[in-house]
Amino acid sequence: MAAELHVELVAADRSVWSGEATLVVARLTTGDVGIMPGHQPLLGVLESGPVTIRTADGKTVAAAVHGGFLSFADDKLSVLAEIAELAGEIDVERAERALERAKAEADEAAHRRADVRLRAVASR
Repeated sequence: MAAELHVELVAADRSVWSGEATLVVARLTTGDVGIMPGHQPLLGVLESGPVTIRTADGKTVAAAVHGGFLSFADDKLSVLAEIAELAGEIDVERAERALERAKAEADEAAHRRADVRLRAVASR
């Protein structure tokens, strides 16, 4: 049996995903990080970006995450995000329209949010 870590992906308004995983990749302000069982304890500030979870059964869960922080110790990972949505919950057409609107209005924050949502969908 492969080593596993317990993951809790939580947004400000709900629990998004919880389960066992073998790898989680996220973007921190210090750069991308991959966390596997046995990783050294870590506390980091999340950048907007996709979070990819390789589940214990070999599936991939992808989520768009905007802000928050990540905490890892004793093979328990908490991803506490201001906003998070699973790739399967994202309306691709709506995200594409939001990206085009953000480009037209030169709204950098909206552009980044829409881009992250589309990257999460692409990585599932």
